[in-house]
Formats: sequence, structure tokens, C-alpha cells
Amino acid sequence: MTNTTKIATLAGDGEFTAYRATPAGTPKAAIVVIQEIFGVNAGIRRKCDTLAEAGYLAIAPDLFWRLEPGIELDPDIKPEMDRALGLMGQFDQDKGIADIEASFRAVRSELGDDAKVGVVGYCLGGRLAFMTAARTDVDASVGYYGVGIDGLLGEKHAIAHPVLLHVPEEDHFVDKAAQAAMHAGLDDHPKVTIYDYAGEDHGFATEFGERRSDASAKLADERTAKFFAENLG
Repeated sequence: MTNTTKIATLAGDGEFTAYRATPAGTPKAAIVVIQEIFGVNAGIRRKCDTLAEAGYLAIAPDLFWRLEPGIELDPDIKPEMDRALGLMGQFDQDKGIADIEASFRAVRSELGDDAKVGVVGYCLGGRLAFMTAARTDVDASVGYYGVGIDGLLGEKHAIAHPVLLHVPEEDHFVDKAAQAAMHAGLDDHPKVTIYDYAGEDHGFATEFGERRSDASAKLADERTAKFFAENLG
């Protein structure tokens, strides 16, 4: 079952919507799906639906709501891609983390304080997943092609729960030097696992569109499913 729910901010200064996909039975855990720069579009909703089919309560908060609620963009359409890049520049990432935390707190209050909650993010969401791991008590975090993680390595000491990162080696937003810095900074971290994908570019695991690379997307998603099964139950 799918619907839209409303979540109050932690600061009490407003509320935002989130797409919600509920499993048929009792949820075994919950997962917050963190959008790309394209908003909560059809691809992100499909990620939620797939997680619900696997038994998780999945929600995708509209993180761009302070800029404009309900944004949905298609990366394969150049004017929409350009608009998405502009929104990225305006987006307050610290407030985004607060909204992600508000989302999983809302889920925990519904499922019980002992319920486990994970996050999975893509692109901008991959970066935010790493930041969420470092700044909150989320139980497990997955980031696909997160941008600028090499600039966040100063926060790695605060990561207390498992993190999985999917890194395409030909990511045109994350160059080889940045990838090398991520490995140098995180390979020995006891909570962090990094998988590299040779020949793949940014967005390879998108649900729809030209960026998808099916074999690698399926491999990454299988690794993510195993990671969540091990860390969320």
C-alpha cells in the first residue's frame, strides 16, 4: 500500500510530505529513501515500493520542500537536469539531515522505540546518507554514488553503525582523486564497506532512464538487500 504522509520538522517550524510504501505484513524494520537532486520522482517512489515488497516500511521525504514542494524532475531532459543542479546549489544540507532525522524518528514512534531504521540515498542522497550516519543514531546507511564524501572524511570518527557505499569508477561527478581519498580515509574504518563498479558512471542504479546499467544496478541492489537484512533484521 502506498500513500503520502506528513512529518513535522524537529524545530517545529513546519511540516513536509513523504511518500510512504507499507508492506503487506508487519514491517520488519523501516528505511528512509533519500532522493537525488530530482526530487521524489517515479524512480525514488519505485525504490520505496521495492523495499516494501521486501517487508520494510519505506518513506521518501520531500527534502526540497523549503525551495518548492513536490518537485519531480527527469534527468534525461536537459532543462530539468539543469534545474536540478540549480536546486542542489540552493539546498540547505544541514536542514536536510534534520528532516531525514525527523522522518526516521516519526517512523520509530510508530513502530516502537526499539524498531531499527536504515537510510539509503542516491546522488545527493548518497552524500546525505553518509552525513546521516555520522550525525544521527540511524542503524544502517547505504549511499549510492554520493558526491563530495571525500570532503566529509573529518566526520568519519562519529560513525557508530554500519555504512555501505557504492562507488562507480567512472563517476563524472566524483573524480579518481576523490575516490582514492575515500578509500584512503575509509577502507580501515570498522563500520564502512565500499564497493567499486568498474566502467560505471553516476546514476547507474536508477530505476528508469538512460543512466541505468542493469547488471551493475542489480548487483548493487543485491548487496544493499543483504546489508539491510544483516543490520536491520
